[in-house]
Amino acid sequence: MRAARASATVSTTTTAPVPEPARERLAGVATMVGSGLSNQTGAALGSLAFPVLGPVGVVAVRQYVAALVLLVVDRPRLRAFTWRQWWPVLLLAVVFGTMNLSLYSAIDRIGLGLAVTLEFLGPLAVALAATRRRVDLCCALVAAAGVVTLMRPRPSADYVGMGLGLLAAVCWASYILLNRTVGRRVPGAQGSAAAAGVSALLFLPVGVVLVLRQPPTPEAVGYAVAAGVLSSAVPYLADLFTLRHVPAQAFGLFMSVNPVLAAVVGWMGLGQNLGWAEWASIGGIVAANTLSIATRRPRVKRT
Repeated sequence: MRAARASATVSTTTTAPVPEPARERLAGVATMVGSGLSNQTGAALGSLAFPVLGPVGVVAVRQYVAALVLLVVDRPRLRAFTWRQWWPVLLLAVVFGTMNLSLYSAIDRIGLGLAVTLEFLGPLAVALAATRRRVDLCCALVAAAGVVTLMRPRPSADYVGMGLGLLAAVCWASYILLNRTVGRRVPGAQGSAAAAGVSALLFLPVGVVLVLRQPPTPEAVGYAVAAGVLSSAVPYLADLFTLRHVPAQAFGLFMSVNPVLAAVVGWMGLGQNLGWAEWASIGGIVAANTLSIATRRPRVKRT
C-alpha cells in the first residue's frame, strides 16, 4: 500500500492504482468494531439461555444458524467434492462444533471474559509458532505469564472451566490450520460452508433430544438464536466486508482486542466482575498478540 502511494506521487503520467478512500477504511474499522461487539454480545445473550437449554443446546442452535447463513451465502457444490476435499471438511466440522461447545461450556463456568481470553491463546500460539524472532519469544513469555496468573491456585478457581477454555484454544488453533488446508483444496468459502452444514447435522440429535425431553421456552430459544445470529452470521458477513477495505495486519491487530471486549460485555451485561489480576492477565495476552502482529513486516513479492 505504501509503495502504491509512493509511485502515485512520483509520476502523474503513469496509471497507478488509486488509493482507497479514507471513508471506506473508516467504514471497515467501524465494521470491525461492530463485528467484535456483536460476537461477544451474542455469546452473552446465549449464556442467558443456559438455565433452560444448557451450553449444549445453545451451541446446537448456534450451529444451525451458522450453517443456514453459510450455506445460503456460499452455496457449496457438495456433489462435486472428492474424498481428498471431504476429509479435511469433515475434520473441520468436528473441530468447529467442539470449539463452540467447549467455549460455551467454559463461559458457563468461568465467565465470558476469562473463557474468551483462554480461547484466544489458540490463534496466538499459531502466530507465534510460525516465526523465530526474538520479539515473538518475548510475546510468548508474556502470554504464558498471563495464563499462569489466570490459572493460579485459589479457592474460587474452576479448573474444569479453565480446561474447557484451553480446549477451545486448541480447537481454534486446529480450526485455523484446517481452514488453510480446506482453502487450498476447495474453491472459495465452499469448504467452510460445507463444514458448518455437517457440524449442524452432528448437533441435530441434540436439538431433537432437548425438544422431546423438555420443550424449551420461547425466550430461551430467542436468546440462542440471537447468539447464532450475532456470534456467527453477523461476524462472518462483517469480516467479508472488512477484509476488502482494511489491511490484513490491521484486521489481525483488532482481533486481538476481542478478549477485552468480552470482559467488558461480561462485566456490563452479565455482572461478571474481574479482579485486577484477571484484567492484568487479559491485558498481557492481548499486548503479546498486538506486539507480535505490529512488529511483523509484510512480505514483499519479488519480481
